[in-house]
Amino acid sequence: MIDDAHDLACVRAATERLLSAAAGLDNASLAEPSRLPGWSRGHVLAHLARNADALVNVLEGRPMYADAATRDADIERDAPRPPAVQLDDVRESAERFRRTAEAPADRSRTVELRNGVTDTAARVPFRRWAEVELHHVDLGTGYELEDLPAEFTERETDFLTERFAKHPDVPATVLVSEAGHTWMTGGGAAGGPVTVEGPAAELLGWLAGRRDGSALTVRGGALPGLPPL
Repeated sequence: MIDDAHDLACVRAATERLLSAAAGLDNASLAEPSRLPGWSRGHVLAHLARNADALVNVLEGRPMYADAATRDADIERDAPRPPAVQLDDVRESAERFRRTAEAPADRSRTVELRNGVTDTAARVPFRRWAEVELHHVDLGTGYELEDLPAEFTERETDFLTERFAKHPDVPATVLVSEAGHTWMTGGGAAGGPVTVEGPAAELLGWLAGRRDGSALTVRGGALPGLPPL
């Protein structure tokens, strides 16, 4: 069962970790490339702020973004801002999201995200938690996939394997972590089953497009290619 109050507390803790790390960045550091192709660290922080506002839109029944071009233009506009402005925006937008997510509402209702994707309102805080944690890693300031909370790593792996289940481009795949946790995904493409084994952080990194899977052990075929998130 989804506990959105718990997830909101996790979002808040993750946001504070990210803000503490980003507080050490100056103008030159923000302009440096992040781990996301084509994005500086400033782009990552701008995206996090605008994503918080976009999820407020989702919870209040509006389109997440006006359109893809507007989303991209807003990130480009905000990316070059000075560090203090960036951090204030991330902090203030996070607070707007928290207030909206905590407001009395039917949390079982269906909400619409980007590209026609739907979910329950109760799972929106977890989606925000994923944005904050993974983009903290993307900043490249020393926070790694291995530093993610164990609960988050397991739940995000659950989420992503569910997302790729029956995907027409992914063969049947079994993921096995070193701790013995097992997930099934894919199955929509010919081939398999392929077994992919490794540390939980490496499995998540591969699923989330943050690592190439070279540290994983693959049995029964080649490492499947995954579609972009």
